[in-house]
Amino acid sequence: MKKEHETNETVAEASAPVEIPPSTDPNTSDATVPKADYDAAVAQVAELKDRLLRGQADWENSRKRILREKDDAVRYAGEALLEKLLPVLDNFEMGMKAVETANDAKSIAQGMEMVLKQFQQVLKDSGVETIDAVGHKFDPHRHEALGEHESDEHPEGHVVTQLRKGYKLKDRLLRAASVFVAKPSEGKQAKK
Repeated sequence: MKKEHETNETVAEASAPVEIPPSTDPNTSDATVPKADYDAAVAQVAELKDRLLRGQADWENSRKRILREKDDAVRYAGEALLEKLLPVLDNFEMGMKAVETANDAKSIAQGMEMVLKQFQQVLKDSGVETIDAVGHKFDPHRHEALGEHESDEHPEGHVVTQLRKGYKLKDRLLRAASVFVAKPSEGKQAKK
């Protein structure tokens, strides 16, 4: 009961008429604020308005700068990787020129092996990992099944052959490994 009484008093206070102070315009006859105080208040309002406008302009400039930097980051995201790949390209081009004048295939193969290792190292340093699938259970999130092969040495549902390597960048799949999956040989299927 007491709470209801307090609530009624609060409602009565809230609904009471609000007194509006007399006009503060110095040009009206009922002005109660001295002109100097009025002028100071007007100056303060003008200063606050100026600050607000400057703050909004600063915010807008910051927003535009951030968008521009984001666009540049997206546009040039691969720049660091490409800089690492340029020496690999240089070595590959030198290897191709060496093919024209080389007398033995073994030295060409060694040069190409060096370029391959350099390229693989660049990918590894950039966070790219190879997906080795042979012998592992088929995972549709990491492997692309091209078909099935009969196998006695691999359990059913495991990868028998990998036709093309798969790659991932940290936790994200770049390309699924193309694989053939083991199925039981016809002799074993008949026994089931």
